[in-house]
Amino acid sequence: MDAGLITVVLPLALAIVMMGLGLELTPKDFARVTQQPKAVLISLFSQLFLLVGIAFLLCKLFALPPLLAVGLMLLAASPGGSTANLFSYLFKGDVALNITLTAINSVLAAVTLPIIVNFSINYFMNDGQQVSLQFSKIIQVFGIIIVPVCIGMLIRHFAPNFTHKMNKPVRIFAVVFLILIIVAAFIKERAHIMEYFAQIGAATIVFCIISLSIGYFVPRVMGVHTTQARACAFEIGIHNGTLAMTIALTVLENTTISIPAAVYSIFMYIIAAGFGMLLNKFDRATTPINESDSLKLES
Repeated sequence: MDAGLITVVLPLALAIVMMGLGLELTPKDFARVTQQPKAVLISLFSQLFLLVGIAFLLCKLFALPPLLAVGLMLLAASPGGSTANLFSYLFKGDVALNITLTAINSVLAAVTLPIIVNFSINYFMNDGQQVSLQFSKIIQVFGIIIVPVCIGMLIRHFAPNFTHKMNKPVRIFAVVFLILIIVAAFIKERAHIMEYFAQIGAATIVFCIISLSIGYFVPRVMGVHTTQARACAFEIGIHNGTLAMTIALTVLENTTISIPAAVYSIFMYIIAAGFGMLLNKFDRATTPINESDSLKLES
């Protein structure tokens, strides 16, 4: 892959995507954690601890090669994004909670992602493989995530009309950008792509299903309402593959590490849509009379 593309175009394009995420956020989204602390804390615990632990176990279970194992851990450490908000909207989740979780996760990821990736590199990599995430690159990760989001939030605050006009184009750009970097990664690794699919395909599918399931059923077991649990499911289950791939290509400078996120992104939409439809059936079967129906009956 061309050096100019990796060092200039990819970070710039990702900055636009993350700025678009910032266009959807306000300071109130961060403050809302005090209004919905239970759902937020359960979701954050599930994403930062349970999922990372499960990703680690999958790396061991599937005996992933070191670079692919680091890639899966990088994916697990990546926060959700605007796609999670869209799925939550389509399948009757609490979109406001999604936006809150996205805001908090994006800030936390600037700190937690380098920690998790550094651990993964130290644990999985052989002595002869030189991939590192030193302090200067940690600062780069922070800049990739936080600075564009803050710029987007400032634009929303000072130019709301412009923000409204830009929301749809930026969402379209995000999808196109994701497709392009998936294609670019596959072209770069075309000689090994079938081998990678055989090695990482099953692991990414299982990881996606487990992510969605934990995101929904852990909050439900803890007494969180189904609409909030759906929001948690899509926030936890739909990772920011664009961010993971760009960090792999620009910060870690390794195409192979980007492959798990690329493969995951191919299956993610199909699995998430299927999961949402199953949730609709599950909730109808287990709660035939919902809260609104109860209110109607009482009146």
